[in-house]
Amino acid sequence: MRNPTKGLRSMKNKFSLIMIASIMLLPSCEIPTDLNDNPNEITLQDVDANLFLNGAQLANIMLQNSHLNRITGMFSGQLIGYTSLYSNIYGYALSTVESNDEWNGCYTGVLTNTRHIRETVPDDKLLVGIAKVIEAHAVGTLAILMGDVPYSEVVSEVEDPKFDSQVSVLSAVTSLLDGAISDLGSASSRSENYDIYYGGDKDNWLAAAYTLKARYALVQSDYAGALSAAGSGISSSAGDMNFVPRGDAATSEGDKNLFNAILAGSRAGDLGNNGSYLLELLNDSTANYRGNAKTNETARHNYYKIDENSGDGNLGVIERFEPMPMVTYFENQLIKAEAAARTGADGLGHLNDYRAWLASGGRLNATFHDSASILYEAYDAADFESGGMENSDGVSAETALLREIIEERYVSGFGTYMPFNDHRRLRGDGETALIPPFPLNTSAATEHVERIPYAQDELTSNSNMTEDPGLYAKTKVNGGS
Repeated sequence: MRNPTKGLRSMKNKFSLIMIASIMLLPSCEIPTDLNDNPNEITLQDVDANLFLNGAQLANIMLQNSHLNRITGMFSGQLIGYTSLYSNIYGYALSTVESNDEWNGCYTGVLTNTRHIRETVPDDKLLVGIAKVIEAHAVGTLAILMGDVPYSEVVSEVEDPKFDSQVSVLSAVTSLLDGAISDLGSASSRSENYDIYYGGDKDNWLAAAYTLKARYALVQSDYAGALSAAGSGISSSAGDMNFVPRGDAATSEGDKNLFNAILAGSRAGDLGNNGSYLLELLNDSTANYRGNAKTNETARHNYYKIDENSGDGNLGVIERFEPMPMVTYFENQLIKAEAAARTGADGLGHLNDYRAWLASGGRLNATFHDSASILYEAYDAADFESGGMENSDGVSAETALLREIIEERYVSGFGTYMPFNDHRRLRGDGETALIPPFPLNTSAATEHVERIPYAQDELTSNSNMTEDPGLYAKTKVNGGS
């Protein structure tokens, strides 16, 4: 099976038809330079670069919102695998083949397309800036999930690209985002039909680039850097980078929420969240309910609850046309809250700004936007003092505030990699007191998962990595060596 990181440069010729001719030449003959040129040949240079943008974006959607996303949800107390493949994964029996699609999507689907854009239209600063943001998003996601990954040599003639260190890859994609910010800053917005994220709006792309910078700083516990970047990040949910299904409601097949597509197809009953720790936090009839006199989580509980037996039975977070988050206001605002709380700034103020957004409906769709079941009043400092509403166990006020922010990130981050990444980061930093204490999935398990495995396609064909380190090997940013 072909390794997607091998020979990506040669893939640029995938539309070319090479004509090979055998010609007898006399010594006195001059060889015409265009002898083998086919005037009817379609080459990559003939294809509008905008088309490659669409391909990169679709591949990135699969990486951010598909199979690996669901797997990390199962490893974070947010989803439960009930039967078949998902019950095995839920029990930590995760094969390397489960990473193949997302790995291929990153290297073949995203990088091949973004590098083509950057090389063929270098003066189109809008398109180049967008391509850099998408590439940084995809590669950064793989590095955070898996650790060391190929990057510096993937688009080259190197047969077996080396695995760069996780830290160096995150540094490289952060620099790439800086380049994107520069490009976009000098560009002008334009209507761009092939941009299915933002339609060519450079301001939205700029904000998303800053939020990604903040994400990569946070995951490395660089809280000052995270706060600085988030200050220019996505400032309202109108600027969210989402996958928005655009299918026709009258058509049974086609573009739909990817989780909905799973349950509407052959996987009905396999995967859901009834009985999950997440729903316990939001259910006022359980001992783990996170609500209080200032917080009513009923509406959010109902929105997040999944009917695992039918795609059509879901009107909330996995309704057929419900957007799927990738880079968002809620992530940016909660980065601000945590980073500010850790650096002596106004973490409580940022949290309260976020709670005001939740009180206005937040992420809820119209079906669950019921004012009677929504309450997010502003907290005050006394709520986090010993004996206060959010500090019944007498920890420090700073710890109590951070604990609430992290728990909010856990709840708000449903459907993203954020809960999985936070859990590993905090364990690696020894901050177990801040971690939502979701249980292990099986009685036989003794430790939480530390990483997602490499793709079997890569292990088979790249001599630089022939064996996966396993689910429990810590990555560098999560306390590993």
